[in-house]
Amino acid sequence: MPATLSSVAAVAGVSTSTASRALSGHPAVLPSTRARVEAAAAAMSYQPNRMASALRTRRTGLLGLVVNNLRTATFHTIAETLQAWAITHDHQVLVCTTEGDPAREAQFLETVAAHRFDGVVVAGSGANAELVNALVRDGRAVVTMNRQVPGSLAPSVMADYESAGRLAVEHLLGLGHTRIAAIEGPPGVTSGHLHHQGFVGAMRAAAVPVRDELVHCGPFTAEFGRRAMEAVLAAEEPPTALLVSNHEASFGALPVVSGNRIRVPDQLSVVCTEDEPFFGWWGATSLTIVDNRAELLAQRAAAVLLDQLEGRGPGTGTELVAPVLVERASTAPPG
Repeated sequence: MPATLSSVAAVAGVSTSTASRALSGHPAVLPSTRARVEAAAAAMSYQPNRMASALRTRRTGLLGLVVNNLRTATFHTIAETLQAWAITHDHQVLVCTTEGDPAREAQFLETVAAHRFDGVVVAGSGANAELVNALVRDGRAVVTMNRQVPGSLAPSVMADYESAGRLAVEHLLGLGHTRIAAIEGPPGVTSGHLHHQGFVGAMRAAAVPVRDELVHCGPFTAEFGRRAMEAVLAAEEPPTALLVSNHEASFGALPVVSGNRIRVPDQLSVVCTEDEPFFGWWGATSLTIVDNRAELLAQRAAAVLLDQLEGRGPGTGTELVAPVLVERASTAPPG
């Protein structure tokens, strides 16, 4: 017969309520009493009734995480960082991958509400403000990431995409490049819009024209990256430098560069945004990147989430995490 809280209390020689407080870490319990109760629970292989505890405390110990995928290093790092943090705070993280589909994201947010998760981090589609707000109003801890969610009441932690685009271009301009191509995300998405804003702003500040035939915006797919790179190389006046701010597109664009035997950086300097493990050793050249600091993004999201879980307020506004330029071997002055 499974051990119960009452049987653990009896073995430890305390009341059931004292045993409950001891096992939940209540500060009013003497250390010696807590040690006795924990020893009894371990000896009896006691497993607490999480459902009963959730009804009593309105806490389930569950957190949700919405990400578009786990293929890219950014989402992978966010998931691993949050999971490691959650374990130290007696929570478990359930991850939902959506491929950026608002409907799939909505289904998971409804699950978060129905099963009374303690909180959720939404690094997803940028949609579903009504569901996000319903969770906030119900007292759930909510943080949004990755994309702006118009109308959201939840605090947000995001990479400073505009600064990322500007840093990359200023680096290339500083090397002497003026014919700079860009493969970017869709303009209707936060990162796509803001990366482009940073790109254009840096070019205009340097009085360098933006060449429309060298700028391609499209979906977060390798296929788009392949087509965009082919179009860039087919331009009447090819670029001497390239910025790929559409991370998923880089998986299609970079093979085209290699396949055409373009020497990097002798013939083409290349900068990507968001780091990937293989960017450090791509081909014969390591890639210069603007790092969005995914681990720090996750750590800041966890801190904002913890403030809500511990009753220090829901938080408001958007916290921007500044990117950093990591210079490697793929950028040099134009040949």
